[in-house]
Amino acid sequence: MYSISEIEKITGLPASTLRYYEQEGILPSVNRNARGRREYTEEVLEWLELVVALKDTGMSIEEIKAYTELILHGDETLNARKDFLSQHKMKVEKSVAQTQFHLEKIIRKIAIYDVLMYKKESSKVNLI
Repeated sequence: MYSISEIEKITGLPASTLRYYEQEGILPSVNRNARGRREYTEEVLEWLELVVALKDTGMSIEEIKAYTELILHGDETLNARKDFLSQHKMKVEKSVAQTQFHLEKIIRKIAIYDVLMYKKESSKVNLI
């Protein structure tokens, strides 16, 4: 079991975000101990890591909530969950490809500057 502060350290998510995710139903299975403090299981930690991956790859909170709802409906939604993630995967792949395309343009521009700077340096004539 992990405390909220341990989960903060592991995931980098602030406690306020963890509480928000719980409130929104993104973390539906957070238990509390006898003193009322949240206790996070290994399963919840793994789920949070997926949530972070989905969020960091552009999935909205509303979409993550919809995906969570599918999970809560059990095995009857396996195909829908797979389709949901497959569609997101295609969006991520398109974004990565576009980012790679732009990165290559930036790399080419830096190379041009390297050539121009080399030419400028080599054109200086040492008169002494």
